Amino acid sequence: MKKLTISLLFLLFVVAAKGQTHRLLFHTTYGDFKVVLYDFTPKHRDLILKAIDNQVYKDALFNRIISNFVVQGGEHDIDIEQREAQDLSNRKLRLAPEFDDRAYHKIGALGAGRDSNTEKASFLNQIYFVVGKPVSAHDLNQLEEKKGIKYSNEQRSDYLKSGGQPRLDHDFTVFGEIYDGLEVILKISKVKTDAKDYPLQEVRFELSEIKD
Repeated sequence: MKKLTISLLFLLFVVAAKGQTHRLLFHTTYGDFKVVLYDFTPKHRDLILKAIDNQVYKDALFNRIISNFVVQGGEHDIDIEQREAQDLSNRKLRLAPEFDDRAYHKIGALGAGRDSNTEKASFLNQIYFVVGKPVSAHDLNQLEEKKGIKYSNEQRSDYLKSGGQPRLDHDFTVFGEIYDGLEVILKISKVKTDAKDYPLQEVRFELSEIKD
């Protein structure tokens, strides 16, 4: 059953990858996986492409790992807070959110981390992947009422069949998804961590754009 689920997810990701312009390769301690960036979230797409050119994520770490939730990497919340506290100009550079109904928190979704800013704007150098958990129709109905949104038939079907983290929708920007190698991020999500969700052994990654 697990193999069947992964196969179905893979087919969905392949379909989603078609028609998009940019794809990324993530090379990690646990293997490689591939990501498609959404052209309908262009600011976040361009931000990570620029980060690759500037080697922002060279030898980076997945430094916050929560099983059945997310695998987060890049600059950690604590490091961002400390760096900004030392900036006398009190600048807190963020990227405005890009919410699109085609971009939601299904398993394998690539999102941008953020703090509690009211604009829901993203950190510039922090990303996460959804590893998710089972979702029920009751969960979706409650979220629709709480958030004042309406899940499409596609979203509802995807969440009910495969799970995810719909409670993050319209609060954090999703700007891509894994289309090959989902099993790698799922494996990473199971590594042992300390009480603060740091992995006990370093999980490193680098990323590059796939040009072919």
